Amino acid sequence: MDRKLVAIDLDGTTLNNDSQLTHETESAIRKVVEQGHIVSIATGRPFRTSQQFYKQLRLDTPIVNFNGAWCHHPNDYNWENGYHKRLDRDIALSLLPLSRFPIVKLISAESQDHIYVDRAAEETYSTGSPIRNVPTVPFTKENLQESPTSVNVFTAEEYFIPFIQNRIIEHYGDEIEVRTWGGPTPTLEIVAAGIQKAMGVEEIAKYYNISQDNIIAFGDEANDFEMIQYAGLGVMMKNGIDGLKEVADDVTSYTNHEHGLAKYLTEYFNL
Repeated sequence: MDRKLVAIDLDGTTLNNDSQLTHETESAIRKVVEQGHIVSIATGRPFRTSQQFYKQLRLDTPIVNFNGAWCHHPNDYNWENGYHKRLDRDIALSLLPLSRFPIVKLISAESQDHIYVDRAAEETYSTGSPIRNVPTVPFTKENLQESPTSVNVFTAEEYFIPFIQNRIIEHYGDEIEVRTWGGPTPTLEIVAAGIQKAMGVEEIAKYYNISQDNIIAFGDEANDFEMIQYAGLGVMMKNGIDGLKEVADDVTSYTNHEHGLAKYLTEYFNL
């Protein structure tokens, strides 16, 4: 078998519904690596919240964060294929008024070194927010003196995502990309135009001299669409959104909470 690049989304794919990496999944991924294949994480998460899984899997490969806005090698800061695409500062600041909507729980801007948060929503930090227990800076014009990697809008319910997404797209059009996902914290992530996970996966494949046909990608949400479409074998999770069916080559027989990724890898690679 030719060497494969296996690109794995985290939430809803590699992790179960409790945001945990199970022993079954961890074991399967390690066995794939032991066979000589490349496994890389491609997630909408920042590195700070995906680092624990990178370490748990004992990976030594590049990772794609922020839905493709940042592709880097955690163990090689001089990795030649890395890149970091930023969102224009003025656009980031102009998104702050969205916090006036009652359906918006929190707005944050993230860079490699800082997390800026909407002061109007500070009371939510300690109650289920993905930025709890992380040092933050108030998200203001005075404090944000850099172009961030992304702006995240956290909503009260997944039901509200289309409304907010349409408002943003109507205003900015093709200046930005909006990626969304559900789960415990329904989120809209706004990044620079053209950003997608497939960009990072392509760079990783080039680095390891792996052809597009030998890329296998797993995902479950709208932010995985281009990555699954780009891969030689694009696999959507059984629990994935219906929109992925038009580009997926295959579907796992089990959900993320039933070790669907591990079982698919076990069968495909004969682990």
